[in-house]
Amino acid sequence: MTRYLPIFILISLSPQILAQSSVRKAFNFLQTPNNARLSAIGGVNVSLADRDINLLYYNPALSGDSLAGVAAASYQFYVADIGQASFTYAHKFSGIGTVAFGIQHMNYGSIKGYDATGAETTDFKSGETALVISKGHQQANFRMGVSMKFAFSNIGGYRGNALMLDLGGLFVHPREDFTIGLSIRNLGFVLSDYSMSGKAKLPFEVQAGTSFKPDHMPIRFSLTAFGIGGSGTYYDRQAGDPSPGILDKLLRYLNLAAEVLVHRNLDLMIGYNYRIHQELKLQDAGGSSGVSFGFALRVKSFEFVFSRSTYVVGNAGYSFTLSKNIDKMIRRR
Repeated sequence: MTRYLPIFILISLSPQILAQSSVRKAFNFLQTPNNARLSAIGGVNVSLADRDINLLYYNPALSGDSLAGVAAASYQFYVADIGQASFTYAHKFSGIGTVAFGIQHMNYGSIKGYDATGAETTDFKSGETALVISKGHQQANFRMGVSMKFAFSNIGGYRGNALMLDLGGLFVHPREDFTIGLSIRNLGFVLSDYSMSGKAKLPFEVQAGTSFKPDHMPIRFSLTAFGIGGSGTYYDRQAGDPSPGILDKLLRYLNLAAEVLVHRNLDLMIGYNYRIHQELKLQDAGGSSGVSFGFALRVKSFEFVFSRSTYVVGNAGYSFTLSKNIDKMIRRR
């Protein structure tokens, strides 16, 4: 298994990851985890095969035939009244195989409005939604997948739409519990911008990662490099923040995760996202920022997943996912 690790290391050490950019992207809700398992393991993963249908949002190669008939519903509670919901379902069609469908919606809640002079106006609501169709294909030990996404956004009455593609690949070791995944996300173009003078940019990125379980150890580890091709380093020069060093910049592109396989019906999960830790920690506190954990519990044919993600002191996000193979349930009835 170790002979494949240099492939991942070379990908993750791409020189592009040391670039810095102040460009802000639109439709950034597509970068947030939309299910409990992903939230529990740090928010990024492209290599956990056949474990959760929701992972197709981040690597379409992870939607295989073994997930046909599975439906999953998730909800994330963020700070204040911000929340995110998603629903995913995979169906096996005669002739074309398994196709997955998903919807992801971010609700930003009620936001206070102000005019150009700073005077308070009426409150308004904003939200963003993505519709996803995904198809995967397996050839020997390799899987490939593609997802088409239509995203639309309404921020305070300003609306934007975009059409995007995700391309994914996965290598599955024929004997060992070892996978390598690669995902190219949010390729596409803006259909309509928020304003006539707007220049919205899509949140394009490349993610690469590996998951492996050592023999005779009930723990599966995952290491994922994300944001390749963009900037993962944010700091305020005007506020006097010191420039991060090379190691600091590198760590901001890596996400670490582990799943403890306690029982065939119970998994414990933990993740650490260094970028979230650095960007959300407070000056005199916040040591747990970027740490997430959760569990997956299977009861009969249902699976329930819960996660908690720490942002700053006193603030955390909670996620819930419920999934079941509804096709089998319908056939029995």
